[in-house]
Amino acid sequence: MDQLLALRIFVRIAEAGTFGKAADQLNMPRSTASKLLQDLEDHLGTRLIHRTTRTITVTPEGAQYYERARRLLGDLEDMDTATRQTRAQPKGRLRIDIGSIHANQLLLPALPRFQAAYPDIELRVGVSDRPTDLISEGIDCVIRGGALADTTLIARKLCEMEFVTCCHASYIEQHGRPSRPEDIEQHHRIVGYFSSLTGKVFPLRFTRGEQSVEIHGHAAVAVNESTAHLSALTTGMGIGQTFRWFVRDMIERGDMVALLEDWQPPRHPLYIMYPPNRHLNATVRVFVDWAVQLFAAVDDRALASAGSR
Repeated sequence: MDQLLALRIFVRIAEAGTFGKAADQLNMPRSTASKLLQDLEDHLGTRLIHRTTRTITVTPEGAQYYERARRLLGDLEDMDTATRQTRAQPKGRLRIDIGSIHANQLLLPALPRFQAAYPDIELRVGVSDRPTDLISEGIDCVIRGGALADTTLIARKLCEMEFVTCCHASYIEQHGRPSRPEDIEQHHRIVGYFSSLTGKVFPLRFTRGEQSVEIHGHAAVAVNESTAHLSALTTGMGIGQTFRWFVRDMIERGDMVALLEDWQPPRHPLYIMYPPNRHLNATVRVFVDWAVQLFAAVDDRALASAGSR
């Protein structure tokens, strides 16, 4: 028995005075309405309505049950309405998690515009490069790059970012410029990035046409946080690979030097991910849509296309 539907039909019968009107109001056959009421009475072990060939009357037990059922259905309707309004009006707390360099260089500087558009949303921004568990940590959505580790999440691609092999100009003055990837492994110091999970330093990756090369070499320093990695590069500690977007101005000024430009590191896809939910609430939805627009501005595919025109 669908007890909620049975409650609805009982309340409608009590108010309409006939099975026919109650069934019509709920768009169901009269026989179905009668069967639901009978099942409800059997479930309760008492008669709620006296039936005759011409009239129906609510029993004393039915009258008491009607008052409580009516309040219950009213509360349920209020709850549904409030939930629909919450979904329609973005507000409340939103917990997001994002990698350090993307938070500091892109997201946080742009957040005043988001807050101006959605002043009723309270943001909690977790900044880290470590893997996260959205469910256990109460995170609404996460922005991460690279291969997707959790395929149970909904993922929207934000952009593709280009890596550049680079170092500070002072490093070149002291150690010279490599002419091929192998020179880095044999003669240079590397500013590395290591995995928070395994502790292993990621290799420098290069592609040129059909050729692919991985360079491990000697990591003079390795960090597991992207902003710290950029800082280590800009202080002249060695050669590394970072996002071109974040060093482009320094390269143009001559403070940083792009190396081995004919050997390109693979592009880095960036995603925003959130748990699957058929009814995505408005707060998460508007942030996801806003983030898509924000990161489109740093999509190196679009920038390359614009530059070629």
